[in-house]
Amino acid sequence: MTWLTGYPDLICDMRSEGVLIITLDRPQKRNTLSNDVLAQIVTVLNGASEHESVKAVVIYGGKRLFAAGADLNELAEQKSIATWLNSRPKLWQHIDQFDKPLIAAVNGYALGAGLELALLCDITVAGDGTLFGLPEITLGLMPGAGGTQRLARTVGKSLANQMVFTGQAISAQKALDAGLISEITIPENTLNKACELASLIAQRAPLALRAAKMALKAVPNGSLSQGLMMERQLFSLLAETQDREEGILAFLDKRKAVFEGK
Repeated sequence: MTWLTGYPDLICDMRSEGVLIITLDRPQKRNTLSNDVLAQIVTVLNGASEHESVKAVVIYGGKRLFAAGADLNELAEQKSIATWLNSRPKLWQHIDQFDKPLIAAVNGYALGAGLELALLCDITVAGDGTLFGLPEITLGLMPGAGGTQRLARTVGKSLANQMVFTGQAISAQKALDAGLISEITIPENTLNKACELASLIAQRAPLALRAAKMALKAVPNGSLSQGLMMERQLFSLLAETQDREEGILAFLDKRKAVFEGK
C-alpha cells in the first residue's frame, strides 16, 4: 500500500484484521501538530476512507505522550489575517468528517491541539497517569480548533470552563468520570487495548458503522427530535443492504456473520 508511506511525521501500520495504526512520530517536537502534520493525517485518512480493506483507524502518540499541542513556532508567525485565512480549520474539518471509526490511544498527555485531536476521535483509550488539558490561556490564547465547543459538549459546562479558564489539566480518572475517555489501562497496554477495540469494531458491518457514526456525531448539533429523525432514516436505509440480511440470517442460523459492506 504505497499510500501508507512517505510521511515524515507519521508511521502507518496496517494490521491484517483491517485496523490501521497512525503513529505520530515527531518526538523531538513532542508530537506538536503543525499544519504539515495535520495535512499528513488528512491524506492518510482520505486514503483509509477510500480503501475498503481499512475498517477502523487508531491514532497513537507513543508510550510517553500523545501530542503536546500546536506548533508554537508556526503559531507565533501568524497575525490576525494570516490566522483567519489559515488552512488549519479545513484540515481539522477533514479529520472530523472521516467516516470510519477513529480511536485515540493516549499516553502521557494530550494538551491543546492534542486534546482537540482526541476530541475528534470516536473513542479514546488512555494510559493510567495521562493528563488532558487546554493550556492555551496560559499563553494569552484560547483553544481554536474546537476545544471550547467539543469539550463543553463532552464533559459539561462547569468542568470545561474550569479547564479552559485555568489551563490546568485533569487526570485520566477524572476524564473517565466526565465521559472524555472510555477506558483506562496501564500505559504499556494502551495501544493494544485500542487495537483490540478497533479489531472488534472491524468485524461489524461497514455500512452500519458509517450510519451509526453519522447519527452519533449529530447528537450535539441538533434537537432530540432531529436526531431521532436522522436515526430512523439511516436505520431504514440499512434495510436495503445485504449486510443487514446476512446479519439477521447468521443470528437465526447461529453462525458468525460475514459482512461485505454491501
